Amino acid sequence: MTVPTTGATTATTGAGRGFGIDIGGSGIKGGLVDLDTGELVGDRLRIDTPRPATPDAVADVVAEVVGTFGWDGPVGVTLPSVVKRGRARSAANIDPSWIGRDADVLFAGRLGRRSTEVAVLNDADAAGMAEMRFGAREGRAGVAVLLTFGTGIGSALFQDGRLVPNTEFGHIEIDGIDAEKRAAASAKDNEGLSYPEWAERVDRYLTVLDTLLSPDLYIVGGGVSRKAEKWVPSLTVDTPVIAASLLNNAGIVGAAAAAAEGLAH
Repeated sequence: MTVPTTGATTATTGAGRGFGIDIGGSGIKGGLVDLDTGELVGDRLRIDTPRPATPDAVADVVAEVVGTFGWDGPVGVTLPSVVKRGRARSAANIDPSWIGRDADVLFAGRLGRRSTEVAVLNDADAAGMAEMRFGAREGRAGVAVLLTFGTGIGSALFQDGRLVPNTEFGHIEIDGIDAEKRAAASAKDNEGLSYPEWAERVDRYLTVLDTLLSPDLYIVGGGVSRKAEKWVPSLTVDTPVIAASLLNNAGIVGAAAAAAEGLAH
């Protein structure tokens, strides 16, 4: 667990601030966000994702994170799931019991808030929204694809900066195998691949996406974006590839912005 910096535990609703939670297959991260700059206010808090990652177990951790900061305003929460009108429609790297669950009602009840004060959205969509708002300007024109490489592969598709929600390009079958089984960052770690070896798999994945989408730009995020210099230059795909400017905090930032603006899918 990463503990917030001194003073972060007494935060309340403030002008220009929001709160975001990013639920992943291995960790649940949350923090205060400056909505004018897209930067975290103090440190984030990370707690391991419970096993199994059932709705109630995850909601308990979300409540713990929010309570640690003393935040009493709207909360944005990401899920590694297709999310429509607050309801989870799939479950990637979390427990299958999420499917069909009213996630916004669950989190609102656990946090003691109205459902309108909680925005639940797909994790990659949140990260992409943050990048479009605060990150690289080159992604705001044409077709841009943000990909988060972690336990799985999340995707967010944008046309001239406008989100097409709930894409699941990490589950495209490539060479007979679900793409994220071979090209997620977890595959690199689990199989002991070097960055060049893993980059070959990512390159193959992006080449297939090129054929399907003909995008103008790929933005790559997730934890491995902190070491983009070790693998992005090895990619040979025709479409330009840049690292996400918000790195692995993009989901938190996008969730906080969505909650502050009353946005959810």
